[in-house]
Amino acid sequence: MLNLNLWRPKPGSGPAGNPPAAAIPAAATVRSLLRIVVLNSKGGCGKTTLSTNLAGYYACCGYRTALLDTDPQGSSMLWLRNRAAHHPRVTGISAYERAGRVTRSFQLRVPPDIERLIVDTPAALDGMRLQELTRGADAILIPVLPSDIDIHAASRCIAELLLTAHIDRRAGQVAVIANRVKKNTLMYDKLLRFLQSLGIPFIATLRDTQNSVHASEQGVCIHELDARKIGEDVREWEELIRWLESRQTPAAATTAAPLTQPGNQPAG
Repeated sequence: MLNLNLWRPKPGSGPAGNPPAAAIPAAATVRSLLRIVVLNSKGGCGKTTLSTNLAGYYACCGYRTALLDTDPQGSSMLWLRNRAAHHPRVTGISAYERAGRVTRSFQLRVPPDIERLIVDTPAALDGMRLQELTRGADAILIPVLPSDIDIHAASRCIAELLLTAHIDRRAGQVAVIANRVKKNTLMYDKLLRFLQSLGIPFIATLRDTQNSVHASEQGVCIHELDARKIGEDVREWEELIRWLESRQTPAAATTAAPLTQPGNQPAG
């Protein structure tokens, strides 16, 4: 386990919306790497959007953050190329590319000072690849869309995690997210009933919003958009961030100087 330093964010440098308190400790700490895998065997469920928003959010909160793109489509790396230099840095790692001059292990190395690693995965993983990508994960997030096809795919994905990747349901690593939903619809009610029946934490409902589209095009996260337009989105993300940060055990951290919570400012 790597013990890494959490450095203090500059006042006013954080996301446009105030981050959930659980995401920013009351004290600066020496923290271990938190590895978050975003996974679903079905394409088009919002894995990349979730991954890039998490990476941007953590970078804005002052965490040294890396985004590992294992999908041959390279969508996470495209988001990173669109990210302007003045935004907090996210380190990109292209797992799908082959670099001829370096070894594969060197190409995929995670810098030793990284504190938050987000792994964006492809669809249709075989058993061996599924085990490889989830091995050592602190959190596995499964975004699910409100449709019969997506509900069936999510059910199959969870079964593969438990049976093929040997993820222990009792370990609390896996959580599901209702993604791109329109509330007060019959399909949303059906999705909720399904998610609540799984025996796996259902931690967030993220609405279908153009803010996600605008953020993706600009290489930013939702929290970096104009604060006047993202209030509802920020509230929806709070439980997700709180659950992720609860994967970080108290034994992995030691207390140091206080952290300054980023201010609430409109994005430029």
